[in-house]
Amino acid sequence: MKVKSAFQIISYLQYPLMLLALFFVIKPYLNGLDNFKNNLDILFLNYNKALIFLGLAISFSTLQDTTKTQNNFSKKIWINPKKGKVMILLLTLITFSTLALGIFLYFFVSNNKLNELSFGVIVLGIGLIGFLKTAIEVFENHRIDKKTNANNI
Repeated sequence: MKVKSAFQIISYLQYPLMLLALFFVIKPYLNGLDNFKNNLDILFLNYNKALIFLGLAISFSTLQDTTKTQNNFSKKIWINPKKGKVMILLLTLITFSTLALGIFLYFFVSNNKLNELSFGVIVLGIGLIGFLKTAIEVFENHRIDKKTNANNI
């Protein structure tokens, strides 16, 4: 039980990582738009870093306790079998589309700027795979039809 609690505490590292990702999104604009227009490489470099840290943050978020929900809004989604299945389908599409985009950019695009950005997109996709697995676990733990069937047996 202590190990599970330790991982839940470690999951809070997601928040500083998300702030770091946000910083890299905003950073190119802090130097002024004139500098930004003259050097688009800065934008791609910072967005790549933002995607990497966002992927890491999402990976850390998967260490949370799947028997609990964050808020009432998410609980309403996960207890409803239809809404939960739609959410799992949506997350699956987003996850594999992100991975496909990253792989496409890495192997099939000759533009060096986009090719560099592919690494961040792939890391984000890998983070989303873990997030998808966690979402499936949350859905299984909270769906109302499974709980009522288990109580009837």
